[in-house]
Amino acid sequence: MPIWALLLGLAADLGGMFDAGLQHKAIQYYSRPVSDPVYELNRRIQAGEVRLKFDEKGGYVRSVLDALGIPVESQLAVFSKTSLLARMIRPEHPRSVFFNDTVSVTWIPGEPFVELAAADATQGTIFYALDNKPVAKPEISRHNHDCLNCHNSLASLGVPGMLAKSVLAGADGSPMSYLGETFPDHRTPFADRWGGWYVTGKNVPAGHRGNVRVTGATMTAPATLASLGGVMDSTSYLTPYSDVVALMVFEHQTYLTNLLTRVGWEARVSGKELAAETNVLVDYLLFADEWPLTARVEGNSGFAERFQAMGPRDSKGRSLRQLDLEHRLMRYPCSYLIYSAAFDGLPAAEKRAVYRRMWEILSGRDRAGKYAKLTEADRKAVIEILLDTKPEVREYFLAG
Repeated sequence: MPIWALLLGLAADLGGMFDAGLQHKAIQYYSRPVSDPVYELNRRIQAGEVRLKFDEKGGYVRSVLDALGIPVESQLAVFSKTSLLARMIRPEHPRSVFFNDTVSVTWIPGEPFVELAAADATQGTIFYALDNKPVAKPEISRHNHDCLNCHNSLASLGVPGMLAKSVLAGADGSPMSYLGETFPDHRTPFADRWGGWYVTGKNVPAGHRGNVRVTGATMTAPATLASLGGVMDSTSYLTPYSDVVALMVFEHQTYLTNLLTRVGWEARVSGKELAAETNVLVDYLLFADEWPLTARVEGNSGFAERFQAMGPRDSKGRSLRQLDLEHRLMRYPCSYLIYSAAFDGLPAAEKRAVYRRMWEILSGRDRAGKYAKLTEADRKAVIEILLDTKPEVREYFLAG
Protein backbone atom coordinates (compact mmCIF):
# COMPACT_ATOMS: atom_id res chain seq x y z
CA MET A 1 0.00 0.00 0.00
CA PRO A 2 1.41 3.47 -0.85
CA ILE A 3 2.55 5.53 2.11
CA TRP A 4 0.00 8.26 1.38
CA ALA A 5 -2.73 5.63 1.67
CA LEU A 6 -1.33 4.51 5.02
CA LEU A 7 -1.34 8.11 6.24
CA LEU A 8 -4.88 8.74 5.10
CA GLY A 9 -5.87 5.39 6.60
CA LEU A 10 -4.50 6.52 9.96
CA ALA A 11 -6.47 9.74 9.64
CA ALA A 12 -9.53 7.58 9.05
CA ASP A 13 -8.70 5.54 12.17
CA LEU A 14 -8.76 8.82 14.07
CA GLY A 15 -12.14 9.68 12.59
CA GLY A 16 -11.16 11.36 9.28
CA MET A 17 -11.58 15.08 9.68
CA PHE A 18 -12.20 16.41 13.19
CA ASP A 19 -15.96 15.99 13.12
CA ALA A 20 -16.76 18.13 16.15
CA GLY A 21 -15.71 21.23 14.20
CA LEU A 22 -13.18 23.96 14.87
CA GLN A 23 -15.65 26.02 16.85
CA HIS A 24 -16.91 23.23 19.12
CA LYS A 25 -17.29 24.61 22.64
CA ALA A 26 -14.36 22.48 23.83
CA ILE A 27 -12.08 23.82 21.07
CA GLN A 28 -13.10 27.28 19.77
CA TYR A 29 -10.12 27.43 17.41
CA TYR A 30 -10.89 30.89 16.05
CA SER A 31 -11.92 32.59 19.28
CA ARG A 32 -10.17 31.00 22.27
CA PRO A 33 -7.03 32.88 23.45
CA VAL A 34 -3.67 31.41 22.44
CA SER A 35 -0.26 31.55 24.10
CA ASP A 36 2.12 30.24 21.43
CA PRO A 37 5.61 31.74 20.92
CA VAL A 38 4.62 33.83 17.87
CA TYR A 39 1.66 35.35 19.70
CA GLU A 40 3.96 36.13 22.61
CA LEU A 41 6.61 37.65 20.33
CA ASN A 42 4.04 39.96 18.74
CA ARG A 43 2.79 40.99 22.18
CA ARG A 44 6.33 41.92 23.17
CA ILE A 45 6.88 43.84 19.91
CA GLN A 46 3.72 45.87 20.44
CA ALA A 47 4.68 46.52 24.07
CA GLY A 48 8.07 47.85 22.96
CA GLU A 49 9.97 45.03 24.67
CA VAL A 50 11.38 43.65 21.40
CA ARG A 51 12.51 45.50 18.30
CA LEU A 52 12.87 43.63 15.04
CA LYS A 53 15.73 44.63 12.76
CA PHE A 54 15.24 44.95 9.00
CA ASP A 55 18.19 44.08 6.76
CA GLU A 56 18.75 44.10 3.00
CA LYS A 57 19.05 40.33 2.52
CA GLY A 58 15.99 38.96 4.28
CA GLY A 59 14.12 41.94 5.69
CA TYR A 60 12.86 40.87 9.12
CA VAL A 61 13.59 37.16 8.64
CA ARG A 62 16.84 36.84 10.55
CA SER A 63 15.60 39.06 13.37
CA VAL A 64 12.43 36.96 13.68
CA LEU A 65 14.49 33.75 13.79
CA ASP A 66 16.70 35.18 16.52
CA ALA A 67 13.72 36.38 18.55
CA LEU A 68 12.07 32.95 18.37
CA GLY A 69 15.24 30.96 19.02
CA ILE A 70 15.19 29.27 15.60
CA PRO A 71 18.64 28.32 14.26
CA VAL A 72 19.42 29.49 10.74
CA GLU A 73 21.08 26.08 10.29
CA SER A 74 17.59 24.56 10.22
CA GLN A 75 16.92 25.99 6.76
CA LEU A 76 15.14 23.65 4.33
CA ALA A 77 14.64 24.61 0.67
CA VAL A 78 11.45 23.61 -1.19
CA PHE A 79 11.42 24.10 -4.95
CA SER A 80 8.04 22.53 -5.76
CA LYS A 81 5.17 24.96 -6.29
CA THR A 82 3.20 23.69 -3.30
CA SER A 83 2.41 26.79 -1.28
CA LEU A 84 0.25 29.91 -1.42
CA LEU A 85 2.93 31.82 -3.34
CA ALA A 86 3.55 29.11 -5.93
CA ARG A 87 4.05 31.73 -8.64
CA MET A 88 7.27 32.88 -6.92
CA ILE A 89 8.76 29.40 -6.47
CA ARG A 90 10.96 27.59 -8.97
CA PRO A 91 14.05 25.38 -8.69
CA GLU A 92 16.33 28.42 -9.00
CA HIS A 93 14.26 30.32 -6.42
CA PRO A 94 13.02 27.93 -3.69
CA ARG A 95 11.06 28.66 -0.52
CA SER A 96 13.03 28.58 2.74
CA VAL A 97 11.63 26.85 5.81
CA PHE A 98 13.24 27.43 9.22
CA PHE A 99 12.02 25.68 12.36
CA ASN A 100 12.46 24.75 15.98
CA ASP A 101 10.34 22.41 18.12
CA THR A 102 7.33 24.74 18.09
CA VAL A 103 7.52 27.27 15.25
CA SER A 104 8.08 27.18 11.49
CA VAL A 105 9.04 30.30 9.55
CA THR A 106 8.82 30.32 5.74
CA TRP A 107 10.15 32.93 3.34
CA ILE A 108 11.05 33.43 -0.31
CA PRO A 109 13.48 36.18 -1.34
CA GLY A 110 11.34 39.00 -2.68
CA GLU A 111 8.19 37.73 -0.94
CA PRO A 112 6.10 40.59 0.50
CA PHE A 113 5.57 38.83 3.81
CA VAL A 114 7.05 36.24 6.15
CA GLU A 115 4.81 33.28 7.04
CA LEU A 116 4.84 31.73 10.51
CA ALA A 117 3.11 28.69 12.02
CA ALA A 118 3.24 27.93 15.74
CA ALA A 119 2.00 24.99 17.81
CA ASP A 120 -0.08 26.31 20.68
CA ALA A 121 -0.26 24.26 23.87
CA THR A 122 -3.95 23.46 23.38
CA GLN A 123 -5.21 25.18 20.21
CA GLY A 124 -3.22 23.34 17.57
CA THR A 125 -1.21 25.10 14.88
CA ILE A 126 -1.85 28.84 14.57
CA PHE A 127 -0.90 30.64 11.35
CA TYR A 128 0.53 34.14 11.11
CA ALA A 129 2.06 36.58 8.62
CA LEU A 130 4.40 39.55 8.94
CA ASP A 131 4.61 42.21 6.24
CA ASN A 132 8.26 42.19 5.20
CA LYS A 133 8.75 45.92 4.79
CA PRO A 134 10.43 48.36 7.20
CA VAL A 135 8.04 50.11 9.58
CA ALA A 136 8.43 51.63 13.03
CA LYS A 137 6.57 48.82 14.79
CA PRO A 138 5.96 45.71 12.65
CA GLU A 139 2.92 43.60 13.53
CA ILE A 140 2.56 39.83 13.22
CA SER A 141 -1.08 39.13 12.39
CA ARG A 142 -3.03 35.89 12.60
CA HIS A 143 -4.09 34.39 9.26
CA ASN A 144 -6.65 31.59 9.32
CA HIS A 145 -8.70 30.98 6.23
CA ASP A 146 -6.11 31.13 3.43
CA CYS A 147 -3.75 28.83 5.29
CA LEU A 148 -6.45 26.37 6.37
CA ASN A 149 -7.38 25.66 2.75
CA CYS A 150 -4.39 23.31 2.76
CA HIS A 151 -3.42 23.06 6.41
CA ASN A 152 -6.70 21.62 7.68
CA SER A 153 -7.07 18.35 5.79
CA LEU A 154 -6.65 14.60 6.10
CA ALA A 155 -2.94 15.15 5.44
CA SER A 156 -2.74 17.13 8.71
CA LEU A 157 -4.84 14.48 10.50
CA GLY A 158 -8.04 16.47 10.16
CA VAL A 159 -6.95 19.42 12.32
CA PRO A 160 -5.11 22.69 11.62
CA GLY A 161 -1.53 21.51 11.36
CA MET A 162 1.87 21.44 9.73
CA LEU A 163 2.56 19.79 6.35
CA ALA A 164 5.68 18.35 4.73
CA LYS A 165 4.70 17.17 1.25
CA SER A 166 6.88 15.03 -1.00
CA VAL A 167 6.03 15.30 -4.71
CA LEU A 168 8.26 15.24 -7.76
CA ALA A 169 8.46 18.55 -9.60
CA GLY A 170 8.93 19.57 -13.19
CA ALA A 171 11.64 21.81 -14.56
CA ASP A 172 9.74 24.90 -13.42
CA GLY A 173 8.79 23.43 -10.02
CA SER A 174 5.23 22.41 -10.97
CA PRO A 175 4.18 19.37 -8.90
CA MET A 176 3.84 16.12 -10.84
CA SER A 177 1.22 14.57 -8.58
CA TYR A 178 0.47 11.76 -11.04
CA LEU A 179 3.92 10.35 -10.19
CA GLY A 180 2.85 9.94 -6.57
CA GLU A 181 2.88 12.15 -3.53
CA THR A 182 3.33 11.51 0.19
CA PHE A 183 3.32 13.38 3.48
CA PRO A 184 6.36 11.65 4.99
CA ASP A 185 7.31 11.08 8.61
CA HIS A 186 9.87 8.82 10.28
CA ARG A 187 7.97 5.69 9.18
CA THR A 188 8.16 6.49 5.46
CA PRO A 189 10.60 4.64 3.15
CA PHE A 190 13.26 6.99 1.84
CA ALA A 191 12.17 6.20 -1.71
CA ASP A 192 9.02 8.25 -0.97
CA ARG A 193 10.66 11.18 0.83
CA TRP A 194 11.68 14.69 -0.13
CA GLY A 195 10.27 15.07 -3.63
CA GLY A 196 10.36 18.78 -4.45
CA TRP A 197 12.90 19.52 -1.70
CA TYR A 198 16.63 20.11 -1.97
CA VAL A 199 18.71 17.78 0.17
CA THR A 200 22.28 18.67 1.12
CA GLY A 201 24.76 16.77 3.28
CA LYS A 202 27.90 14.66 3.42
CA ASN A 203 26.02 11.35 3.54
CA VAL A 204 22.35 11.00 2.59
CA PRO A 205 20.07 7.94 2.34
CA ALA A 206 20.14 6.28 -1.07
CA GLY A 207 17.17 6.41 -3.39
CA HIS A 208 15.33 9.42 -1.99
CA ARG A 209 13.32 11.78 -4.23
CA GLY A 210 15.07 14.99 -3.22
CA ASN A 211 16.84 17.24 -5.75
CA VAL A 212 14.95 15.58 -8.63
CA ARG A 213 13.55 17.58 -11.53
CA VAL A 214 11.32 15.90 -14.12
CA THR A 215 11.61 16.88 -17.77
CA GLY A 216 9.44 14.81 -20.06
CA ALA A 217 10.33 11.20 -19.32
CA THR A 218 13.68 12.18 -17.78
CA MET A 219 14.47 12.66 -14.09
CA THR A 220 17.65 14.55 -13.26
CA ALA A 221 19.29 15.02 -9.89
CA PRO A 222 22.84 15.34 -8.57
CA ALA A 223 24.00 12.16 -6.83
CA THR A 224 25.09 14.26 -3.88
CA LEU A 225 24.60 17.92 -3.17
CA ALA A 226 27.06 19.61 -0.82
CA SER A 227 25.26 22.95 -0.94
CA LEU A 228 22.54 24.83 -2.78
CA GLY A 229 25.29 26.59 -4.69
CA GLY A 230 25.54 23.47 -6.82
CA VAL A 231 22.10 24.01 -8.39
CA MET A 232 21.29 27.72 -7.95
CA ASP A 233 22.60 31.10 -6.88
CA SER A 234 22.21 30.85 -3.11
CA THR A 235 23.64 34.26 -2.24
CA SER A 236 20.21 35.77 -1.57
CA TYR A 237 19.46 33.10 1.06
CA LEU A 238 20.56 33.08 4.69
CA THR A 239 22.51 29.84 4.30
CA PRO A 240 23.45 27.64 1.30
CA TYR A 241 22.06 24.40 2.82
CA SER A 242 18.93 22.27 2.98
CA ASP A 243 20.28 19.83 5.52
CA VAL A 244 19.36 16.14 5.39
CA VAL A 245 19.31 15.79 9.19
CA ALA A 246 17.09 18.84 9.53
CA LEU A 247 14.71 17.29 6.99
CA MET A 248 14.49 14.07 8.99
CA VAL A 249 13.84 15.92 12.24
CA PHE A 250 11.29 18.23 10.61
CA GLU A 251 9.19 15.43 9.11
CA HIS A 252 9.24 13.52 12.43
CA GLN A 253 7.95 16.45 14.42
CA THR A 254 5.47 17.69 11.79
CA TYR A 255 3.39 14.52 12.06
CA LEU A 256 3.74 14.29 15.83
CA THR A 257 2.66 17.91 16.31
CA ASN A 258 -0.52 17.19 14.34
CA LEU A 259 -1.08 13.95 16.22
CA LEU A 260 -0.83 15.67 19.60
CA THR A 261 -3.38 18.24 18.47
CA ARG A 262 -5.81 15.63 17.17
CA VAL A 263 -5.60 13.34 20.20
CA GLY A 264 -5.84 16.31 22.57
CA TRP A 265 -8.90 17.70 20.82
CA GLU A 266 -10.67 14.34 20.68
CA ALA A 267 -10.01 13.86 24.39
CA ARG A 268 -11.34 17.33 25.23
CA VAL A 269 -14.55 16.73 23.31
CA SER A 270 -15.11 13.24 24.74
CA GLY A 271 -13.97 14.09 28.27
CA LYS A 272 -12.30 10.70 28.71
CA GLU A 273 -9.27 8.58 27.86
CA LEU A 274 -9.00 7.36 24.28
CA ALA A 275 -7.66 3.82 23.95
CA ALA A 276 -7.00 3.52 20.21
CA GLU A 277 -5.69 7.07 19.85
CA THR A 278 -3.42 6.58 22.87
CA ASN A 279 -1.83 3.54 21.24
CA VAL A 280 -1.23 5.42 17.99
CA LEU A 281 0.35 8.34 19.85
CA VAL A 282 2.60 6.21 22.05
CA ASP A 283 3.78 4.09 19.12
CA TYR A 284 4.83 7.25 17.33
CA LEU A 285 6.47 8.77 20.42
CA LEU A 286 8.56 5.61 20.85
CA PHE A 287 9.46 5.27 17.13
CA ALA A 288 7.86 1.80 17.11
CA ASP A 289 7.40 1.79 13.31
CA GLU A 290 10.44 3.83 12.28
CA TRP A 291 11.92 3.09 8.87
CA PRO A 292 15.52 1.94 9.55
CA LEU A 293 18.69 3.48 8.21
CA THR A 294 21.06 1.21 6.30
CA ALA A 295 24.02 3.59 6.21
CA ARG A 296 25.25 6.59 8.15
CA VAL A 297 23.54 9.92 7.54
CA GLU A 298 25.50 13.14 7.98
CA GLY A 299 24.50 16.72 7.29
CA ASN A 300 26.82 19.67 6.81
CA SER A 301 24.94 22.81 7.85
CA GLY A 302 25.68 22.56 11.58
CA PHE A 303 22.04 21.72 12.35
CA ALA A 304 22.80 18.43 14.11
CA GLU A 305 25.17 20.15 16.52
CA ARG A 306 22.70 22.97 17.28
CA PHE A 307 19.80 20.55 17.72
CA GLN A 308 21.64 18.24 20.12
CA ALA A 309 22.89 21.14 22.25
CA MET A 310 19.33 22.08 23.24
CA GLY A 311 17.02 20.43 25.71
CA PRO A 312 17.38 18.85 29.16
CA ARG A 313 20.01 16.25 30.05
CA ASP A 314 19.88 13.68 32.81
CA SER A 315 22.46 13.17 35.55
CA LYS A 316 24.53 11.02 33.16
CA GLY A 317 24.54 13.68 30.47
CA ARG A 318 22.06 11.86 28.22
CA SER A 319 19.37 13.63 26.23
CA LEU A 320 16.38 12.67 24.11
CA ARG A 321 17.79 15.11 21.55
CA GLN A 322 20.88 13.00 20.91
CA LEU A 323 20.96 11.72 17.34
CA ASP A 324 21.97 8.25 16.20
CA LEU A 325 22.02 8.55 12.37
CA GLU A 326 23.60 5.11 11.92
CA HIS A 327 20.60 2.83 12.34
CA ARG A 328 17.79 5.27 13.21
CA LEU A 329 17.14 8.96 13.73
CA MET A 330 17.46 9.29 17.53
CA ARG A 331 19.94 7.71 19.92
CA TYR A 332 17.18 6.97 22.46
CA PRO A 333 13.78 5.89 21.06
CA CYS A 334 11.51 8.50 22.62
CA SER A 335 10.63 11.79 20.98
CA TYR A 336 12.00 15.02 22.41
CA LEU A 337 8.52 16.51 21.82
CA ILE A 338 7.46 14.83 25.05
CA TYR A 339 8.82 18.08 26.56
CA SER A 340 6.68 20.26 24.28
CA ALA A 341 3.84 22.52 25.32
CA ALA A 342 1.55 20.53 23.01
CA PHE A 343 2.30 17.33 24.94
CA ASP A 344 1.93 19.07 28.28
CA GLY A 345 -1.37 20.52 27.04
CA LEU A 346 -3.01 17.11 26.66
CA PRO A 347 -6.03 16.71 28.97
CA ALA A 348 -5.00 15.17 32.30
CA ALA A 349 -6.89 11.91 31.76
CA GLU A 350 -5.40 11.40 28.32
CA LYS A 351 -1.88 12.19 29.51
CA ARG A 352 -2.28 9.56 32.24
CA ALA A 353 -3.30 7.05 29.60
CA VAL A 354 -0.25 7.93 27.49
CA TYR A 355 2.14 7.48 30.42
CA ARG A 356 0.55 4.18 31.42
CA ARG A 357 0.91 2.84 27.89
CA MET A 358 4.50 4.06 27.68
CA TRP A 359 5.26 2.23 30.91
CA GLU A 360 3.74 -1.01 29.61
CA ILE A 361 6.16 -0.88 26.69
CA LEU A 362 9.26 0.55 28.36
CA SER A 363 9.00 -1.73 31.40
CA GLY A 364 8.95 -4.74 29.10
CA ARG A 365 5.45 -5.84 30.01
CA ASP A 366 4.53 -5.59 26.36
CA ARG A 367 7.22 -7.12 24.15
CA ALA A 368 4.94 -8.35 21.41
CA GLY A 369 5.51 -7.71 17.72
CA LYS A 370 7.20 -4.41 16.95
CA TYR A 371 8.07 -3.77 20.60
CA ALA A 372 10.44 -6.72 20.61
CA LYS A 373 13.07 -4.65 18.80
CA LEU A 374 13.42 -2.36 21.82
CA THR A 375 16.53 -3.51 23.64
CA GLU A 376 16.77 -3.67 27.41
CA ALA A 377 19.42 -0.94 27.27
CA ASP A 378 17.14 1.34 25.27
CA ARG A 379 14.17 0.76 27.57
CA LYS A 380 16.25 1.40 30.66
CA ALA A 381 17.87 4.53 29.22
CA VAL A 382 14.57 6.14 28.19
CA ILE A 383 13.06 5.44 31.62
CA GLU A 384 16.06 6.91 33.43
CA ILE A 385 16.22 9.99 31.21
CA LEU A 386 12.52 10.72 31.67
CA LEU A 387 12.66 10.18 35.44
CA ASP A 388 15.49 12.70 35.63
CA THR A 389 14.17 15.30 33.18
CA LYS A 390 10.36 15.06 33.38
CA PRO A 391 9.52 14.42 37.05
CA GLU A 392 5.77 13.98 36.49
CA VAL A 393 6.41 10.53 34.99
CA ARG A 394 7.38 9.18 38.42
CA GLU A 395 3.74 8.88 39.40
CA TYR A 396 3.12 6.51 36.52
CA PHE A 397 6.44 4.77 35.98
CA LEU A 398 7.56 3.96 39.52
CA ALA A 399 4.03 3.12 40.61
CA GLY A 400 3.77 0.66 37.72
